[in-house]
Amino acid sequence: MFGRGVIAGIYGWALRQAGHDIEFYVRPGRAATYGETIDLDLTDTRRRVGRRRVAGTYPARYRETLPEDHDFELIVLSVPHHRLPEAAAFLAPRLGEATVLVFGNLWAEPLAAMGDLPPARVAWGFPQAGGGFGDDGVLRGTLLSSVVFGTLGRPPTVRERAARQAFRTAGFRVKERPDFRGWLWLHFVANAGLHSQGVRLGSLADLVGKAGDLREAMRVTRELLPLVEARGVDLRRHRATVRSFRAPTWLTGPALAWLTAHFPLVRGNFAAHSDPEAEEPREICRDTLAEARRLNVPTPRLEAAEPYFTPGRAHRPSRPR
Repeated sequence: MFGRGVIAGIYGWALRQAGHDIEFYVRPGRAATYGETIDLDLTDTRRRVGRRRVAGTYPARYRETLPEDHDFELIVLSVPHHRLPEAAAFLAPRLGEATVLVFGNLWAEPLAAMGDLPPARVAWGFPQAGGGFGDDGVLRGTLLSSVVFGTLGRPPTVRERAARQAFRTAGFRVKERPDFRGWLWLHFVANAGLHSQGVRLGSLADLVGKAGDLREAMRVTRELLPLVEARGVDLRRHRATVRSFRAPTWLTGPALAWLTAHFPLVRGNFAAHSDPEAEEPREICRDTLAEARRLNVPTPRLEAAEPYFTPGRAHRPSRPR
């Protein structure tokens, strides 16, 4: 697992439980800071009926170097989208015989984001888990029963199928998205919609139960659909996703408010994103707005939140009508 973030911690635990040999690559000096275990408080939904709570400690093996001749088979790379080129540049000369699973958000052209990593050595996926580390160091989160994998217009290679199988052996259902580039970008603008309102209030946690602000988030996402289309995505290939964004906001706003306030899996995921100084939400909003301006796609609702893309500016601006 590249790093020791939320996704690495949760899926590292799940894959280790299935018998895989897991190590975390961390920056020099971090291993001693992290200690030898990860404390976990997790809602695991992989059971056929119901879900279970997992609370306890599991051992974590760290490494602070990655030699060229390592024998890892799979490197799970889940970093913020704006850190991906840096991570890819680090891994390119240290790839060994491994496959790199890019496991997270992406806004750049996928192959361009990979830099010198050979495309044939890269698999594409997206986690279905969320959470955060509390002030007490405990990783609290939710793990869904499925993971998303996809390809860039061709069938999965042998390496990509092996990456999928690793997750299947850990009890995950694999959902396939053949136009993964389009799926990732639609997911990204959905995040931009939510974060545009989250940073305005403070964080995603501040959106819980707030129908008006969640309605505005859906309106922001809706105005970003032409941007995804302008980038070359055929929205007809993603009808179900697009339909949900175009649904009447008088209906989706209250529905999301109820889900975030009363449905434990959704509420927990929002509540875990409570840091008003978090970098990634603002990077998502800034990069989305920059691309809209580059392609001359009007985004007045996203622009209205722009003053709050700087940390420390969390208050309520006026909304466009």
